[in-house]
Amino acid sequence: MSGTTIQDVWVDQVRLPAQQPFRWRDGLPGSEPERTGGVLRVRTEDGVVGSAPTPRGVIAADLVERRVREELIGQDALRREWLWHRMWELDRIEEFPLYFLGLVDVALWDIAGRLSGLPVHGLLGNFRDAIPAYASTVTYSSIEEYLDIADQCVERGFGAIKLHAWGDGRRDAELARRLREHVGDGFPLMYDGSAGFDLADAIHLGRALSDLGFLWYEEPMREFNITSHRWLAERVSVPLLVGETSDGSHMNIADFISAGTATHVRTSAIFKGGVTGAMRIAHLAESFGLRAEVHGMGLVNQHLCMAIPNTTYYEALVWGNPISTDDSVGADGMVRAGTAPGFGDLNP
Repeated sequence: MSGTTIQDVWVDQVRLPAQQPFRWRDGLPGSEPERTGGVLRVRTEDGVVGSAPTPRGVIAADLVERRVREELIGQDALRREWLWHRMWELDRIEEFPLYFLGLVDVALWDIAGRLSGLPVHGLLGNFRDAIPAYASTVTYSSIEEYLDIADQCVERGFGAIKLHAWGDGRRDAELARRLREHVGDGFPLMYDGSAGFDLADAIHLGRALSDLGFLWYEEPMREFNITSHRWLAERVSVPLLVGETSDGSHMNIADFISAGTATHVRTSAIFKGGVTGAMRIAHLAESFGLRAEVHGMGLVNQHLCMAIPNTTYYEALVWGNPISTDDSVGADGMVRAGTAPGFGDLNP
């Protein structure tokens, strides 16, 4: 199909407004000021354009100009697997940021959907048409404010809540206890450490979360050392969710699994090499009877949630007070599959 030959590749840079102020755990910055985002565009000879948004437009434009554009021009846009491997080859020279590595793959899946007239989740096999969302909080100032936010989340329709707290093992354990008392034993709760702990504090908090029946304990430590995660898994019973920011896509996740650290693993388009990398991780996890929970919100990850059988929730960030959240979450707390070809209207 000569019309699917890639003719041009570029990045449209766009100004993104300042975010409503929020913060993460102690030690991490939160909301960003006005900045330059971008949309990677890949155009075929027959004029079909695939898109992939990025919050880092200047970096993406530089990498496309120096490393990627000439690699892609003249290639068949339908050779997604081969081009996915080419990006990994280039990564050996450039050490692409995780959020850039999968952009080309996302744009190529968008092209395939537009050519076929199908949404990407339809191309992937479409396991479901709707999925429940959980409220993924930012960090708030006090236990009392968290309890108020939890009430707002339930009223908004969310059937599960994940805490991003302060990064203090004992203070966070008390928050988890108070929240469990507030929402009751049957309400699904998760906790995300944002890699804030050493092993000792991770164990202390993990034992508290185990006793409180939390659904998962996410990214308690930096993911450079798999052995420390194995030691943690041996000492707590709460299910660990690992591999969110680790480099290497399915290759690194395989080591987390083989070391016995995981009940759930993270997959996503933005940190795991696009749709192709995300699906590799999902299938790898499924072969071991593990869940592959999709990290982050947005259209691309919504399509992944519809296609991956062993994922259970869509992550919807909740910020501000009164709360704001992803508009795609319905009043019943569900996110539903889009029907537009490709990914639909992709914007940063």
